[in-house]
Amino acid sequence: MMRILAIDYGLRRIGLATTNGVLPYPWGVIVNNIKGIKTINTLCKTHQIEKLVIGLPEGKLASKVKNFGQSLSQKTSLPVEFQDETLTTQESIAKMVEAGKKRKVRKQKQDAFAAALILQKYLQKNV
Repeated sequence: MMRILAIDYGLRRIGLATTNGVLPYPWGVIVNNIKGIKTINTLCKTHQIEKLVIGLPEGKLASKVKNFGQSLSQKTSLPVEFQDETLTTQESIAKMVEAGKKRKVRKQKQDAFAAALILQKYLQKNV
């Protein structure tokens, strides 16, 4: 099974998720800065990631996400694919509410859960 890292790009935070076989799971949230890019690069090497899947929003943020993906592909030497991320953040919050997660936990982890949903959509479409 291919090792994929999914990314929920945000201007301040980046949510990360990966696969454990066929099930996506939230990995964590990092700050969107130069150090964050280095963290992703290190994570890819450490966990032998073979592909990056980045959530692609609609609207103004889409071009920033595409530029980020291009930059990340150059830095990691990994292929990048984009996956529609419409409503993934709202869906991730709803699932955490359903699971009884406290507001503070939801705020901290929503981007990682959104990345897991992006990865789940990608896997359903491509596997």
